[in-house]
Amino acid sequence: MAMEFDLIPFDTKVEENGDGEKVDISASSTRTFFCVMLITDQIEQESIDVSVWGSANGENWGTHPILKLPQRFYKGETRAVLELVLVPEVKFIRARWELNRWGRVAPLPMFRVGLHLQEVPAMPQLVSPASVAATS
Repeated sequence: MAMEFDLIPFDTKVEENGDGEKVDISASSTRTFFCVMLITDQIEQESIDVSVWGSANGENWGTHPILKLPQRFYKGETRAVLELVLVPEVKFIRARWELNRWGRVAPLPMFRVGLHLQEVPAMPQLVSPASVAATS
């Protein structure tokens, strides 16, 4: 059964930099996830940077994200693929967001955002015509 979860629950209001809850992905069979970030509201003159961080133990998150989504300024959807096959030590992931506001100081930055991940299922193994002929 494919894993499916939110690193940032849909329509979460964020007004300052922060981290999401950690999610244990050790049960993933493919270690590949389709990520969809959806921004449903924002104010003017601000940006949001969302990244995904990995950890072997759920405590130490390292110094670099394992996925950085493109910086966004407005409402909309952003899609990306998180591929963890080459980092087998990663057992936990979490989201981090950083907000930036320029121009007028008030109000504080504000986004309503969500980040949903769905495990990409394994591709079915293709049978070549040569291997079918060899078994006949």
